[in-house]
Amino acid sequence: MALSVREYRARIKSTESMKKITRAMELIAASRIIKAQQRAQAAAPYARELTRAVSAVATFSNVDHALTTEPEDPKKAAVLVVTSDRGLAGAYSSSVIKEAERLVEKLKGEGKDVDLYASGRKAEAYFKFRQRAVVQAWTGFSDQPTYDVAAEIGATLIEAFLADEDDDSDARPVDEVHVVYTRFRSMLSQEPTAVRLLPLEVVEGTEPPDEGDLLPLYEFEPSPSEVLDSLLPRYVQSRIFFALLQAAASELAARQKAMKSATDNADELIKKYTRIANQARQAGITQEISEIVGGVNALADANAGSE
Repeated sequence: MALSVREYRARIKSTESMKKITRAMELIAASRIIKAQQRAQAAAPYARELTRAVSAVATFSNVDHALTTEPEDPKKAAVLVVTSDRGLAGAYSSSVIKEAERLVEKLKGEGKDVDLYASGRKAEAYFKFRQRAVVQAWTGFSDQPTYDVAAEIGATLIEAFLADEDDDSDARPVDEVHVVYTRFRSMLSQEPTAVRLLPLEVVEGTEPPDEGDLLPLYEFEPSPSEVLDSLLPRYVQSRIFFALLQAAASELAARQKAMKSATDNADELIKKYTRIANQARQAGITQEISEIVGGVNALADANAGSE
């Protein structure tokens, strides 16, 4: 059944209101992306120098540390899933969750149990809806993460990694820790990524020296083990903070792209409704003219018959 012109005008008005909202959200996301990129760039020098320090200690001290020791028979792994707190970001959160599900299936295929940790309300709601236990969740900061939150997440995961089955603490012991987040490549490309966080693998700056190379002499104060005790937790926290910053930039980029698409769709819908409303109005005018002409002809025929 065809709608009236009034109903089409009401639809146009509601679509225009929706377009204003999506356009505003697009502009807000665009302005926040710049800040998120600047924060990630500002944190890069600290992370780079901390990585060099950890690489130096790990390479030249020959000290085994609990955070770098590979377990002989890993049985349980923890997976931290980093998503957004809010929707309207396209497939951002669902892509991360799909990557996390692939990682969980891989770990279970290796005979490992999986403990889930969530960062962002989307991941928490996803697992709770499917009645899958979430050990701990952190929410309310997905688009503007802070280092304090990263430090809290890092401390929780380190405690779980270092815990023993016989400990009286509330931590659930695990043998591995993985993080699934979205790496920001560009405004048009964001890539879901899964990395192993613990046991630590310090990749940067740890290439083995060639035979005959003279190695620098390092002196560690107070001792290599104590230096590692201080540096490695900070290294873990910096990597988590990096993941949160990358995820925040990716979320804002995905939201801007989704809101731009919604604004463009609203434009097309307004044009469509306007065209249909004009056609309906023209059809109504044509029908009214036809009725007037028909009435005039009928009146003329009646007068002619009476004469």
